Amino acid sequence: MIWRTLADAVLVLHLAFVLFALLGGLLALRWRWLAWLHLPALAWGMWIELSGGICPLTPVENALRQRGGEAGYAGGFIEHYLLPLLYPPGLTRETQWVLAAVLAAVNLAVYCRLLWRRG
Repeated sequence: MIWRTLADAVLVLHLAFVLFALLGGLLALRWRWLAWLHLPALAWGMWIELSGGICPLTPVENALRQRGGEAGYAGGFIEHYLLPLLYPPGLTRETQWVLAAVLAAVNLAVYCRLLWRRG
């Protein structure tokens, strides 16, 4: 049971990171110092999407699930509702490029606004 709980915690952390990479610039509008944390997260998220790489949290989560005797992501609220957000079915390289473009566009707009407000 502890392994599944740890795997679920990694999954939630992964989702939080994805959301922070996507929308963290909005937080930087309020707390400007947060941009120093958000920009590296944004760069990492774009690198993973554009390179086709796998976030290190994914193998950690899978290892914890295997350690707990699970064969996959079946069952449970977290697996049912959050996994499709992180690992959409049919994820292709083209989709990853679109996701990276959305990530860049959203944050470019936010940081343009931040710079405009500052100036």
